[in-house]
Amino acid sequence: MLSVVSVEKSYATPQGPTPVLRGASLEVGRGESVALMGESGSGKSTLLHLIAGLDSADAGAIRIGNVEVTALDDAGRARLRRETVGVVFQQFNLIPSLTVADNLAFQARLADRHDAAWIATLTARLGLDGLGDRYPEQLSGGQQQRVAIGRALAARPALALADEPTGALDEGSADAFTALARDLAAETGCAFLMATHSARLAAMLDRTARISRGVVA
Repeated sequence: MLSVVSVEKSYATPQGPTPVLRGASLEVGRGESVALMGESGSGKSTLLHLIAGLDSADAGAIRIGNVEVTALDDAGRARLRRETVGVVFQQFNLIPSLTVADNLAFQARLADRHDAAWIATLTARLGLDGLGDRYPEQLSGGQQQRVAIGRALAARPALALADEPTGALDEGSADAFTALARDLAAETGCAFLMATHSARLAAMLDRTARISRGVVA
């Protein structure tokens, strides 16, 4: 489902270009969950941002299914995030003016794939029954993160990405989030890639890929 081949990315600094990714390669299959581990500055977030089309690579190729991400323009990358990729951020990024129900449906509506029955299933699986009329500020951190994963999966994306999604959660909530994301991805056939510092959480997924100095091993 996801193929990353020899991807390179550098950022400009006053001292000159600073390479972050140095030929990174990675594959994730349909329904597979993979933990991406590496020290701070290893390139985890940069790689996820490139896969999601939030930035463009300097070299190499990224494909999601039949879509060559690295060949897309800005409009194409925006469409990719609406229709093909679901992203879960550490900061949740819920829309404060929308209720839980509307936050859950937001991505699916953008992709023109709103399915009330699937939203109801997600709501139940995420333990959010009875919270649909609440706003994000009325939820705990764990509840907000469950809404975030639900929103990411509501449009049935081909790939779900999570960038250090449990950093603000306690250990029990982090474990529950990871297990739920893994199970939902497997059930829907969605590929799931999660950047994490936690070996405990990584062990809950199908396998672990390690990135060091911009190279995935």
